Amino acid sequence: MPDVGEGLTEAEILKWYVQPGDTVTDGQVVCEVETAKAAVELPSPFDGTVHELCFPEGTTVDVGQVIISVNVGGGTAEAPAVPVAEAAPAAAVPAPAPVEEDEEPKGRQPVLVGYGVAASSTKRRARKAPTGSAPAAPAPAVPVSVSVPEQLNGHAPAGARPLAKPPVRKLAKDLGVDLATVTPTGPDGVITREDVHAAAAPAPAPAVEVPAPTPAVVPAPAQAVASAPLVSTDARETRVPVKGVRKATAAAMVGSAFTAPHVTEFVTFDITRTMKLVEELKSDKDMAGLRVNPLLLIAKAVLVAVKRNPEINAAWDEAAQEIVLKHYVNLGIAAATPRGLLVPNIKDAHAQTLPELSASLSELVSTAREGKTTPAAMQGGTLTITNVGVFGVDTGTPILNPGESAILAVGAIKLQPWVHKGKVKPRQVTTLALSFDHRLVDGELGSKFLADVAAILEQPKRLITWS
Repeated sequence: MPDVGEGLTEAEILKWYVQPGDTVTDGQVVCEVETAKAAVELPSPFDGTVHELCFPEGTTVDVGQVIISVNVGGGTAEAPAVPVAEAAPAAAVPAPAPVEEDEEPKGRQPVLVGYGVAASSTKRRARKAPTGSAPAAPAPAVPVSVSVPEQLNGHAPAGARPLAKPPVRKLAKDLGVDLATVTPTGPDGVITREDVHAAAAPAPAPAVEVPAPTPAVVPAPAQAVASAPLVSTDARETRVPVKGVRKATAAAMVGSAFTAPHVTEFVTFDITRTMKLVEELKSDKDMAGLRVNPLLLIAKAVLVAVKRNPEINAAWDEAAQEIVLKHYVNLGIAAATPRGLLVPNIKDAHAQTLPELSASLSELVSTAREGKTTPAAMQGGTLTITNVGVFGVDTGTPILNPGESAILAVGAIKLQPWVHKGKVKPRQVTTLALSFDHRLVDGELGSKFLADVAAILEQPKRLITWS
């Protein structure tokens, strides 16, 4: 499983596009995996024949574990006797050709990740040929990625140095756990993620007695949880494993809610003129072929309001104890997809014209719904818009996207009685809710920004006069 970046430590295999015995070429997509950020297609870096798929679809695999082996010697590799669903983990991947005791290591093998894996000088036994096979075996199967705990840092462990994979070391660092104090439970004394979590967990209160769960709600083993939803014995409950995007979103929201002090303000106003402008723009020849909707003008209003209140577009650097003012706007748009909530952003949205912004919004939304949003598209956002109004919701108190200063929730646009020019008339009315990080944005700045967005949408000619 390659390291696709962004600090991700695991991915779920969504779909295999090849089977044992299939011929693959360099660059051919062999599978699709889902990380905590997005669905990613993985290509083969080899020409050859698929020898073995080490994990079935639906399995969550740590970065660095072998997921597929490819025979590159030109011979025809037999499909393994074990079916994919029962394939062994990395340890069952065929070993390379035998290395004699006096043979020097051959350097680094090419792998899917962009970096090589050091060849081991350890003497290995030659692989036994299958019964009934010809004496001349095909060239050895070359694993796409290799996970050797003793060499994850480029050298063998020295002294009492704890053995752990890089993702586990990062987890320990994030949780403030000293690996030297952790009792390993993994094979060959390797520290696992569970070991780190166990070391970081507070000691349970001895006075609390937890009754044994009834059979109806006892969860199935972890292996089953990772592969399929679990249904209780009386069919009254369904347990859905939390992984992928939903798991990452949950962790991010908890981290954001309890790290950044949130403040939320609301404004309700008459958006009738903007709705009329939307209809006019739909027939404008300069917008021909482009999608024009209220969200487009709301996004433009946000960008103009940022220009008038630039301090709203900032980030908090905890390590350096600095406020980072951004002179660009990467505008995030929250998108509900079958895989969960995604927040891709439009890079340098502040520099785009209205037609360009329309095209960017359309591409962003369609890509997200197809599940093709890349991790890079979700990084570097500065502030976000979430349109809860499409679900008929009046408003809400949105949680900040981690690392951003503000998020604007757009409520449903409804025909309501409203005082207009001294008379009560039916008007299009909506409510905006702005949540912001109170470390970065005080009440005055947040109020001015929200009031500016509402003022622009109430009188859209300000898109011109305030730009």
